[in-house]
Amino acid sequence: MSGVLVASKVPGTDTSVPGVSGARQFWRRLRTQRAALVAAGVVALLVLIALAAPLLTAIEGQDPTTYHPGLVDSARGGVPVGSLGGISADHWLGVEPQTGRDLFARLVYGARVSLGVAFAATVVQVFIGVVVGVAAGLGSQWVDQLLSRVTDIIIAMPLMIVSLALLAIVPSSFPRPLLVALVIGLIAWGSTAKIVRAHTLTLKELDYVAAARLSGWGSWHVARRELLPALAAPVITYAALLVPINITVEAALSFLGVGVKPPTPSWGQMLTAADVWYQAAPQYLLLPAGSLFVTVLALTVLGDGVRTALDPRAASRLRVGTGRRREAKA
Repeated sequence: MSGVLVASKVPGTDTSVPGVSGARQFWRRLRTQRAALVAAGVVALLVLIALAAPLLTAIEGQDPTTYHPGLVDSARGGVPVGSLGGISADHWLGVEPQTGRDLFARLVYGARVSLGVAFAATVVQVFIGVVVGVAAGLGSQWVDQLLSRVTDIIIAMPLMIVSLALLAIVPSSFPRPLLVALVIGLIAWGSTAKIVRAHTLTLKELDYVAAARLSGWGSWHVARRELLPALAAPVITYAALLVPINITVEAALSFLGVGVKPPTPSWGQMLTAADVWYQAAPQYLLLPAGSLFVTVLALTVLGDGVRTALDPRAASRLRVGTGRRREAKA
């Protein structure tokens, strides 16, 4: 049955089953949005920088953890020696106040941590949310009620407060980036489950899903063959918008001192003490703050573009690079 059906409609969404034609159609719609394409290029560049961090720092000849006490003026409290925070041929963006660690190396390795934690947390959120949402939508009434109440409790839990408590009591021997990703993912999956449940309840009333259930297929078979392909569009859209949120959460936790711990670099961790040094070495504050701003903005614009490309009937919230004539052609 699912081999014959190529698309299913849900009110307010375009839930085409993924395929070659669907991918082409998605790419054609996405190409009409210049802002989304620029954002995709920025995100791809940031991911490339994060993956190539060892190579980039090797070219510079530095690493993110080595101290250079001779490059800071201890008599002035650890201010970098030289102009512009110690920028030189050996240290492209200068050095960190007090420690003299290379700022470029810490920035590119910080991209690895911040992006890695955000993407990993999003995967955990989406996986748990899809499983719980589909189970609630396809299950019996008492299963739906039970899972819905659990989801309500998860949503009601204050993310930052619970994260602070959990991260403060876990032994320091546990890998901190992995721990932060797990904590964010295990606490913040409630909204994903709500969205998936709502779509599942709508989808299971459609004729082809009802026919599959009446033919004797089990719930797992129905979910895998009929529901999950139709849920791909809303789930991908929501996941694209979760990544910038998780980057912000990781930065906030690291800024508060309970996220990623030194010497592992993180953009949020770099901002922790930057406010003390912004006059002596302004790039120590501006570089991680600017990186966070650009990353969150690019991911948000890209997420909006993905949402519009998957659901062309929804008007984009960001009209830059789009037009009614190009949307009509798509």
